[in-house]
Amino acid sequence: MSNLKMKEAALIYLDRSGGLQKFIDNCKSYSDSKQSYAVYRFSILVNPSDIIELDAELGNHILHQPLKAAQVFQSVCFIAVKTLSLIEQLQTEAQINILLKLTHLPPLPSYSLDLCEFPLDYTSQRFYMMQGIVIAMTTVTKYTQGARFLCSDEACPLSKGFQYIRVHVPGATESATIRNDFLCNLCSSSLQEDRKFRVLGDKQIVEIITTKALRAFQGYSNNQPFRFQSLTVFLRDELVNEMNIGNEYKIIGIPTCVKTSQTALCIEANSITFFNPKVPSGISDNFRCLLSLTSSSYWKFTAILANIFASQIVPPGTYNLLKLCLLMSLVQTSDRNKELEDCLDLLIITSDILLVDRLLNFSINLVPRGIRHPVSTEIFPTLSRNKYGTGAVSIQGGSALLAKGGICFIGDLASHKKDKLEQLQSAVESRSITVYISGKKFGDDMDQQMTFPVQCSFWSFVDMDSSSRRNVQKTNTLIGQMDCSLIPANLIEAFGLLINCNESSPCHPLLPTVQHTLKKAIDPEGLLYVASKQFTTEDFEKLLAFAKNLNVEFSLEAERMIHGYYLASRRIRTDSICGSKLSASALKYL
Repeated sequence: MSNLKMKEAALIYLDRSGGLQKFIDNCKSYSDSKQSYAVYRFSILVNPSDIIELDAELGNHILHQPLKAAQVFQSVCFIAVKTLSLIEQLQTEAQINILLKLTHLPPLPSYSLDLCEFPLDYTSQRFYMMQGIVIAMTTVTKYTQGARFLCSDEACPLSKGFQYIRVHVPGATESATIRNDFLCNLCSSSLQEDRKFRVLGDKQIVEIITTKALRAFQGYSNNQPFRFQSLTVFLRDELVNEMNIGNEYKIIGIPTCVKTSQTALCIEANSITFFNPKVPSGISDNFRCLLSLTSSSYWKFTAILANIFASQIVPPGTYNLLKLCLLMSLVQTSDRNKELEDCLDLLIITSDILLVDRLLNFSINLVPRGIRHPVSTEIFPTLSRNKYGTGAVSIQGGSALLAKGGICFIGDLASHKKDKLEQLQSAVESRSITVYISGKKFGDDMDQQMTFPVQCSFWSFVDMDSSSRRNVQKTNTLIGQMDCSLIPANLIEAFGLLINCNESSPCHPLLPTVQHTLKKAIDPEGLLYVASKQFTTEDFEKLLAFAKNLNVEFSLEAERMIHGYYLASRRIRTDSICGSKLSASALKYL
């Protein structure tokens, strides 16, 4: 009676939600094809809240025993097909494969899977929701959705028909669907697959990390050790190619345990949703007050920001040009799912790499996707063999794709090899990176190539006092110029801004910096300046998060100024006698 009541509730839900009409339309497509299938696959969209209100027991089955819930809908759909004569070719209930697609899960801790908490439950075979960032993905391969088996004894009644149908269930491997050791229930003879009825689907494997794990890539530590691991997500059929490296998603699926060379936690995805973070509603009271006090000028607010920025690292009033450029680059980042067209790449020429490194490292932590590239890893995507033995090629995203919408700080430019610098130049110029997949190397019939958009700003610096530069004979240069002879000119040209941090200039007095360094050595957590107390790191985080989501429009004065720059630069470039080489990219950034 309980099962009958759930079937009745399932039919009522399908009728009310419009799912029954969609099911009838799908049946018509199968019927019109006039072809016999071993498996007829139907996807049904399910709202758990609505079902629980209709029938609590069925709702409980959907949330905690999804395979049994699918059997209830399978029975209802089979009765509907036979009653309404929807598919003449259909013979048995086993031929109907029902996939329940959940719209959401209850917002309760027991339905959330957090990779930072242990132990993890992968035995209950129920739905969980987790959130993470894609760090790697494979190419698309095939898997068996369903297959027809027949008894090998021709005298057995089950040597014909569609009695033995095997379909893929969440968490199952290929060998669970296709094997040669199945036996007939009637005569115990071996079963043989009827290969012409095998149904194939698309499969893709994706690796994600929890958002909390990003702090491992942000170059700082709060002296509290932590660990994280990637989670493998299986995407099938309509979910294939719905995820991109670097994006953050909410995933509903069923956890399972897959044994390869080592036991790995996986999740069979049921539905995926792109995650859009909330836009901050405003800025801190202190910044609001400062903005009000400086409203009479276009420049004061920005100038004061640059002056007091990163007072935990350098004294206020020092490195103002560099700090202004850092703020401009940070405000160009984006948390939304949109193309980052206005990246601002920074290349800093300095002889004090320690201080500049600290300043840049502090700055990348002010945005959600500030990534400090680890030297032991790759900046751009790399290829490897898939560890699950599916024959697919695994594409590891690298730091640049992980920093999507943010900043990728690659450290000292001199620490990278020539081929990596050429790859960097190509990516910065084209804002994309292409990966070539050799069919011969990875066991495929043909070569492939995949192109990924590079949607982050690159920060780097060059040490002008390194041993390789001290021995170089420097030619006399004009005021404001710098010796960049050891850096490829095309690479310099690719960066949006080239900043000269000359510590001997009046803009960088040494005494305040020395005093600051000594005081921080004595009291690392101390706030040395009034500005540090009034405008905290959290205040700057809120300011940047708010400012980068504003829809900015040019004022008439700004448009005139830009037009004036353009006319002036055109005169300079076209003057054959006193002309200067001003590239198109330089004009664009200007």
